[in-house]
Amino acid sequence: MLTTPSDRALVPFVSVENMLALVHRRGLDRCLREITDYIAEDFARWNLFDKTPRVASHSPIGVIELMPTSDGTQYAFKFVNGHPANTKHGLQTVTAFGVLADVGTGYPKLFSEMTLLTALRTAATSALATRTLAPKGAQTVAIIGNGAQSEFQIRALAAVCGFTAFRLYDIDAAATGRCAGNLLALGLSLTACGSVEEAVEGAEVITTCTADKRYQTILTDNLVGAGVHVNAIGGDCPGKTELHRDILLRASVFVEYTEQTRIEGDIQQLDPKHPVTELHDVLAGKAAGRTDAGQITVFDGVGFAIEDFSALRWLADRVSEDAPSDQLDLITDPDDPRDLYGMLLRYAQHTSTNIG
Repeated sequence: MLTTPSDRALVPFVSVENMLALVHRRGLDRCLREITDYIAEDFARWNLFDKTPRVASHSPIGVIELMPTSDGTQYAFKFVNGHPANTKHGLQTVTAFGVLADVGTGYPKLFSEMTLLTALRTAATSALATRTLAPKGAQTVAIIGNGAQSEFQIRALAAVCGFTAFRLYDIDAAATGRCAGNLLALGLSLTACGSVEEAVEGAEVITTCTADKRYQTILTDNLVGAGVHVNAIGGDCPGKTELHRDILLRASVFVEYTEQTRIEGDIQQLDPKHPVTELHDVLAGKAAGRTDAGQITVFDGVGFAIEDFSALRWLADRVSEDAPSDQLDLITDPDDPRDLYGMLLRYAQHTSTNIG
């Protein structure tokens, strides 16, 4: 029938419900470990990818962004927003969806929600950076900012890096309580703290994941001692930072894609020529990571399109293994590919509808 699309016109769609079912059936820890490995694999072939800072439309209250990339065989993009004030209206700070497409035909291969998937890939990227840069024997992590990303960060650091002790702080004590309550059954050591100073006491790894779109000093210079590794992942757009500038000046700073991070990351506070190292070079053995026990390392993570590509590639592989998905009639598929107008005429004839 004219109203029945061919198989080639149907695109797998992973809805929020599908994603929830996939993570539930596969297990969150397994998903996080797998996505971490996919990101590491794609970082290892970094030079194959198109790379550009994300296309951003900023407003005083938030940002809407497109994040595209391609390895020459597959193309991916993500649409994502960041609106910190949304929670006051019962809305998510971050929402996203994405597409994975075939470069050879231009046809989409997968369409997916990416709010949950972005939380997974962000946590996986932090875990990858921590596994690569944290001091040997590190046992305790401070999580500063206990919003929507915090549980995913903790789960990834536990699943990928083996951490079991976490010290939590948020200016909203209820957020800390929610985070600890959500993770209570996992058997992790979760300590609610009354200040940033208390949270970082004894922590070898500090992760900052706050949401406010403004210049902030979540960590002052005196709070970061020798040997500490910092994941600064909350500062991810112009005018939004978390670390005091002096921390960056004392630390070895690692980033995803320098051109984008100088615009959006904590290093926007520094001279544009201040040296930083891209994480993929450390993973490839082309650059040094941690070189001594007393070194301070900072991963200035803002999120980059290759990580979304990796997450979508992981998801497409799971869908090919019968992970839950729906089929969307997304692509027009006329009998003659050169006769798109004729498709309208045949539909009108089939439904006996006049087209004026």
